[in-house]
Amino acid sequence: MQIPYNKPYLSGNELAYIKETIERGHISGDGIFTKKCHEFFETKYNFKKCLLTTSCTDALEMCAILLDIKENDEIIAPSYTFVSTVNAFVLRGAKIIFADSEKNTPNIDVEQIENLISANTKAILVVHYAGIACDMDKIMELAEKYNLYVVEDSAQAIDSFYLGKNGKKPLGSMGHLSAFSFHETKNIIAGEGGMLVINDEKFIQRAEIIREKGTNRSAFFRGEVNKYGWVDVGSSFLPSDMIGAFLFAQLENLEKIQKRRLEIWENYYQKLEILEKQNKILLPKIPNYATNNAHIFYIICRNLEERTNLIAHLKSKNIMAVFHYLSLHQSDFYKEKHNNISNHRELPQSDFYTDCLLRLPFYYELDAEKQDFVIEEIKKFYT
Repeated sequence: MQIPYNKPYLSGNELAYIKETIERGHISGDGIFTKKCHEFFETKYNFKKCLLTTSCTDALEMCAILLDIKENDEIIAPSYTFVSTVNAFVLRGAKIIFADSEKNTPNIDVEQIENLISANTKAILVVHYAGIACDMDKIMELAEKYNLYVVEDSAQAIDSFYLGKNGKKPLGSMGHLSAFSFHETKNIIAGEGGMLVINDEKFIQRAEIIREKGTNRSAFFRGEVNKYGWVDVGSSFLPSDMIGAFLFAQLENLEKIQKRRLEIWENYYQKLEILEKQNKILLPKIPNYATNNAHIFYIICRNLEERTNLIAHLKSKNIMAVFHYLSLHQSDFYKEKHNNISNHRELPQSDFYTDCLLRLPFYYELDAEKQDFVIEEIKKFYT
């Protein structure tokens, strides 16, 4: 019995919608299904403006362009994240100021942020790890105090919420800009694909231009100008409408997908909780200001050796469990660029998650028999 870490789920209408968009004769960007996806997100989550992109990475690169990031601008970001989070800003010349993770979650430690702010700080970049909210009230208060932008990397955060002083807010709706991913490892997928969410309307017009290679082509097709041309920097960030077709089929089944994923998450938690009570592992913590969208389920081992041995044990049983990020402040690229800069600090919590966090198999079609087999093998390892 082979149990992969991830398995893409087809909800039913993906191929039919792709066929429809082909038959309509519009398979390039901003076709009917792309627009349906935009409307879905803007209606369901009250996002001000949504633009599908070819990836979450591209959405983040658009954020960096929209914020006019320049050489030596500083961006505060967590070290425990995927390289795309910060690479989008490095490409514009930014200097990344890494913050450590919290003790209870891999999210950015908000209490560290203010001490990292300088005259060169341009933005705070937050990552909602595993779809669990960062403390956005505190982050937005700091941004307002120091006149900074906030970008939410919401790659893992679809259908997850922040419970703050202004009520229940979807993740991705509070920062000035945010980026989502529809990679095949996410809850809602399109193979590849992403989305830029614009919550500050001053960025909307320019975002459309940047996404269309620096042209005002979108305004032309709306009849707002009689011809279109090159008016700004940009690139080809918009995806084929076939990506939109696949994605819309998934969105129609969002509630069903989320319900099943939460069942899997709860089953892991309930049956592995005994190991936490025995002080053998740690389980995910959900702060009282966050909801759980069941993006991944992870456990935290006591040290790197233990995690390595557990991965090997599970692999011997054809169970694929994987570690996640390597601290970016420890990367060869960052150390080479910053080895003489005093900002290169020790970030012990980020390194702890790098060494000890283990993601378990998690996908829609993970049935009870397979999941219980994973759970029992973990318990055997610790026995």
